[in-house]
Amino acid sequence: MEDKPTITQTDKSSDEYDKGGYDGVVGAEHGQHGPVNLNRNVTARIQNPLAGIPRDSLFKNVEDFAIEAGMTEETHLLQKGALVAQDPPAFESIELLDESEKDSLRNEVLHKWRQPWSLYFTVILCSIGAAVQGWDQTGSNGANLTWPKDFGVPDSGKGATDYNTWIVGLVNAGPYIGSAFLGCWLSDPLNYYFGRRGVIFFSAVFCLLSVIGSAVSQNWEQLFVTRLLLGIGMGSKASTVPIYAAENCPAAIRGGLVMSWQMWTAFGIFLGFCANLAVYDVGPIAWRLQLGSAFIPAVPLVIGVYFCPESPRWYIKKGRYHEAFRSLCRLRNTPLQAARDLYYIHAQLMEEADIIGKSNYVTRFIELFTIPRVRRATLASFVVMLAQQMCGINIIAFYSSTVFKEAGASDLQALLASFGFGLVNFVFAWPAVWTIDTYGRRALLLFTFPQMAWTLLAAGLCFIIPEESRAHLGMIAFFIFLFAAFYSPGEGPVPFTYSAEVFPLSHREVGMSWAVATCLFWAAVLSITFPRLLRAFHPVGAFCFYAGLNVTALCLIFLFVPETKQRTLEELDYVFAVPTRTHASYQLKKAFPWWFKRYIMRRKDARLEPLYRFHGATAADQVIAVKGMAH
Repeated sequence: MEDKPTITQTDKSSDEYDKGGYDGVVGAEHGQHGPVNLNRNVTARIQNPLAGIPRDSLFKNVEDFAIEAGMTEETHLLQKGALVAQDPPAFESIELLDESEKDSLRNEVLHKWRQPWSLYFTVILCSIGAAVQGWDQTGSNGANLTWPKDFGVPDSGKGATDYNTWIVGLVNAGPYIGSAFLGCWLSDPLNYYFGRRGVIFFSAVFCLLSVIGSAVSQNWEQLFVTRLLLGIGMGSKASTVPIYAAENCPAAIRGGLVMSWQMWTAFGIFLGFCANLAVYDVGPIAWRLQLGSAFIPAVPLVIGVYFCPESPRWYIKKGRYHEAFRSLCRLRNTPLQAARDLYYIHAQLMEEADIIGKSNYVTRFIELFTIPRVRRATLASFVVMLAQQMCGINIIAFYSSTVFKEAGASDLQALLASFGFGLVNFVFAWPAVWTIDTYGRRALLLFTFPQMAWTLLAAGLCFIIPEESRAHLGMIAFFIFLFAAFYSPGEGPVPFTYSAEVFPLSHREVGMSWAVATCLFWAAVLSITFPRLLRAFHPVGAFCFYAGLNVTALCLIFLFVPETKQRTLEELDYVFAVPTRTHASYQLKKAFPWWFKRYIMRRKDARLEPLYRFHGATAADQVIAVKGMAH
């Protein structure tokens, strides 16, 4: 490639970048602008790596690439694809394209959900794995009412002690401890050797066998060990499935399809509550069936994963371009679109290589915190994952039966109320399929967190209503359901979708491992501490505490989480090259004052200066061009 950045990380230290002594725009290979530095993009410019290259030079670069990749028979197709990738909105004027090829590019915008069956099958099947996670949460939720008594560690009623409370919390936290300390971190080396599909198969086997083991355990120690083993499968799966989906999906619908992870988690939670109710009256083995039934969604995952194409970006990372092209042909509507994406990914990865170079597992982990572009993605993914635990959703998902019992419900009423929570959580996840790519990840979070804060506060204060009043349980359940309705289209789908897309390909596995380990470690902390927190603070204090954490999370998201909607995974390099200080300053000094004037003062003339500036056409510009022609 002729248009690589002329300054890399080795030329200037991270400290020099952060002192602000470098303006981020060097050279003149792209005309007046020069290439964007992917470590310190102070001008917030998003650049197409193919922009400004003369056609003759571009075709020569493509020929060289085709020879190197062993794809000389596809040279002409790759050249056409490179022309489309170079200037997406101008494809109508490319004389080399026939009418059917132009029509397929128009349909990317006008009918963006018209995608190959292989793409939908891949995303849906693999996200079924998330149902294991959701089902297990709710299986243990219902089982918590009986297994502590069977194993001699009751945490409520006669014989309850603080020690027993900690034991119950520890057993419930087992999958999250196993995930945070082992499962997530196995993801990077497993992905390196076996690919995305191999890791998903590995994790599915663990999720299948360990839940059966938990159903036949004879004491709390055995139950704890089987749940630790479940964590190995959950961690490697949660670190890989969203990446796999994100790498396979076109930018325009990536958020909607990748969030099927959350959709199936919510569906698993709902089915788990259904299973809890179905076996409620079967006698002493009820809790065993509640835990063991989570094996059901793992079965189609084990069988179906090898009918899916491997991630083309993983093939490219391994230098297996021909296989990457075949995979893209299964995931895109036409060979032209596959060739375009193949060459565009390759061009951007050449630029990434300048700031990252070669590394091993240990250095890649260290680089999460040392390479500025990667460090900003690490911070943003940390914030959204931590916020998922701070918002308090899992105090309901893990312990809703316990919470409703505290509110004076019978065992059956607690399970029915928990079923209602699962149903609301699933139903209200659906709107995000459309809104996540329309309004964006950041906008959904900023809207839903204030709503979650006041609904959780209201639910906590309703515990003050006298228990003999019929409004006591009804109002608590109402505000918990309302809380779930705001969580499901916002903080529900965004964290895993967001974390899967923000890291460069070289650090995607270890970055996602970091993000998921963050989420599940704090889920483990929450699971261990909430029973004790409930005894110490009582429900009013516990719910108010988490309402306050929602406000804290809102502030962190506002300052440190950039928007990623409708950008290709490669274009996000430029978004995360913008310094954190620049992004936070923009939000405080420009975005917040604009919002206050526009929506509080109701001034319709308020205008917001955009943060990002675009040089060279990008994929999102194709949407504007085609829609403009359609109207």
